[in-house]
Amino acid sequence: MNQQYNFDVAAFLSGTSQSAFQMLGAKLTTDEQNHVSGGLYSVYAPHAKSVSVVGDFNNWDPQKHVMKKVDKCGIYQLFISGIQQLDNYKYAIVTAANNTILKADPYAYYADVRPNTASKIYDLEGFHWHDEEYLLNRKSHDYTTEKMAIYEVHLGSWMKISESIGDKYMEIADSLIPYVKKEGFTHIELLPITEHPLDESWGYQTTGYYSATSRYGTPKDFMSFIDRCHQNDIGVIMDWIPGHTCKDEHGLILFDGEPLYEYSESKIRENVVWGTANLDLSSGVTRSFLISNAIFWVKYYHIDGFRIDAVSNIIYFLGDSRNGTNYPAIDFLKNLSVAVKQFDSSVLLIAEDSTDYPAITKSVAEGGVGFDYKWNMGWMNDTLRYFEKDPIHRQYHHDLITFGLIYAFSEKFILPLSHDEVVHGKRSLVSKMPGDDWQKFANYRTLLGLQFVHPGKKLLFMGDEFGQRDEWKDKGELDWFLLQYSAYSQAAKYVRDLIAVYKHHKALYELDHNPQGFEWIDANNKEQSVFSFIRYAKDPNDFCIVVINMTPQAYETFSFGVPKLGTYTEILNSDKELYGGSNVYNGVPVKSIMQAKHQFEQSLVIKLAPLSISVFEYTKQTVNQ
Repeated sequence: MNQQYNFDVAAFLSGTSQSAFQMLGAKLTTDEQNHVSGGLYSVYAPHAKSVSVVGDFNNWDPQKHVMKKVDKCGIYQLFISGIQQLDNYKYAIVTAANNTILKADPYAYYADVRPNTASKIYDLEGFHWHDEEYLLNRKSHDYTTEKMAIYEVHLGSWMKISESIGDKYMEIADSLIPYVKKEGFTHIELLPITEHPLDESWGYQTTGYYSATSRYGTPKDFMSFIDRCHQNDIGVIMDWIPGHTCKDEHGLILFDGEPLYEYSESKIRENVVWGTANLDLSSGVTRSFLISNAIFWVKYYHIDGFRIDAVSNIIYFLGDSRNGTNYPAIDFLKNLSVAVKQFDSSVLLIAEDSTDYPAITKSVAEGGVGFDYKWNMGWMNDTLRYFEKDPIHRQYHHDLITFGLIYAFSEKFILPLSHDEVVHGKRSLVSKMPGDDWQKFANYRTLLGLQFVHPGKKLLFMGDEFGQRDEWKDKGELDWFLLQYSAYSQAAKYVRDLIAVYKHHKALYELDHNPQGFEWIDANNKEQSVFSFIRYAKDPNDFCIVVINMTPQAYETFSFGVPKLGTYTEILNSDKELYGGSNVYNGVPVKSIMQAKHQFEQSLVIKLAPLSISVFEYTKQTVNQ
C-alpha cells in the first residue's frame, strides 16, 4: 500500500531519531496486488522556497512534480505514480535567493554510476540472507580476548575487475574471500564503500551516505558480498566518515541553499587540508541523519563494525587541540555508541584517532566515549620511525620500541599498518626498510613479527602481506606478478605462518588489553638492540617468549632469563630459509637451565638470528625431566 506521512518530527529535530531513513528518501510503493504503483519522495529542506522531484521520467522539468510541504519544519513529500525500480531522480530546490539547485537525495539507497550523480530509487527489501549462524555466534564473541587480524582492502584496486557494468562485488568476492581465508585474516576492512564522486578520494569524500557505491554493482550485490563473507566466517568492517563531507554541489553541502548538515560558521566548517566541509555534530538533524545511517548499515547490510575516520577532527575543532575541544561532537560520538550498541551490541566501533583524549574505548556507562577499539597511531609512527633507521643507529632510538608499552593498556588498541603508510611518497613497507634487498626483507619480516606479538589487535593493508615493493596505486591492481619471484612468495609464506602462529596461541592475543598479559625480560639492551619479553594467556602456564634482534649481528649463543623451568620450542623464526632468511634457527626444543638472569632464577640459551624475531612456546617441565 502507499506509504503515508507519519514521522516523529520531534525525534528527528532533536537528534534522537534512529530510523530517519524509513521516512525520508524515496520509497517504491505497491498497490493491493503488490505491484509497484509509484514512488513516494520525502525530503527535509527547511530553507527552501519550493522543492520539486526531477528525473528521466519528467525530462528533468522542475515544473511537473512540485512537492507539498507536509510539515512546517520543512519536510516536503510527493507521490508520483508510474515510478519504477532504478529510475533516476534529484531534488530541484528553489533557494531563498531564488536560485534553483539540483541535489542528490541524502537518503538515497543507490546512485547512478559516476560521472553521473543522480540518485536511483531502489527497494532494499527482500534479500535472502544465509548468515544467521554467523550473526548468532557474533553476539557471543568477546573480541577483547579473541584473535583479530584485519585485512584492509580497497575493492577497486585489490585485483583487476572487468570494465563492464555489472555485479563486480561477486567478481571480487570470488577471488578475495578464498584469499582472505587462506591467509588467515579474521576480518576485511573496506575503505569507504559509500557513494563518492571521485575515485582518487578512495571513498573518503562521501556524497551518498546511504548508498553502497554503484562502481561495483547494486546494493543487493553488496549484500551478497557480505553474506558470502559471513558464510566463510569473515567479518566485514566499513570505513565511515561522519565528521566531514564532500563539497560537490550535488551533495549535502548547502543542501537547501543554506548550511544544513554542516557548520554555518566558515572558520570551523572549512576543512582546507581535505577540501571538505565539517559536519555540525551539535545539530539534531545532522545527528539523526548520521546515527540513523549507522543503524541502517547494520540493519540492511549486516555490517560487523565501523572504523570511524578522522576522530581527531571530531574531538577537536579542525583536528587541532589549540582550537579547543568540540564537546558537542564528543557527545554525538557517545550517543552514536549507545544507539548502535542498543540496536546490536556485537557491532564494533573503532576510532581512527591520533589524539590522547582519554577513555576513548571505555563505555559511555563507564564515563568513556564508547568505542570498542582505537587505532594505536603512536605505536605505528614510533615503530616505523625505528625501522627506517640504519641498524647501527638503532641503539640510540631504543625507546621508540619500548615507549609504547607504557600506554599499551590505557585503551583497547588495534595496531595499524594501513593504507595511509604506503601512499603519497611514504613508500611501501619493504621500501621503507634500510640496507640491501636481503636486509630490507629481513627488516620487513621482523616488523610484521613485532606487530603480531605486540599487545593489541592487528590490521594490515593489502599488498603488505607479500611485501609489495611499490607504493599502493589506487588505479590498477596489486602487483600480484611479484609472487612468481622467491623474495615475495617467501614473504607471503612468512605472513601466512605468522598469522597461523598468532591465531593458534592464546598467549599472543587473549590478554591483549590487560597488563598481566605482558612482561619485559629485558627492555634495556640498547647496545645490542635486542628486545625480549613474555606474552601470557589467562593461564599463567600458557605463555610465549619473544626475542627480537634489530641488527645484522647473529649470535651462536644468546642468553636471557625465563620465568619457569621447562622446555621452550621455537614456533616462529623469521630468519628461516623458507622465508628468505639465513637459516639461523633453533631446530630442537631448548631446555632452561638453573642460572639466574634478569629478574628470573632460570635462563635460556639460544641461537639468535640477524634482523629477526623468534617466538618460543613453553612446555612445563615434568618430574622425570
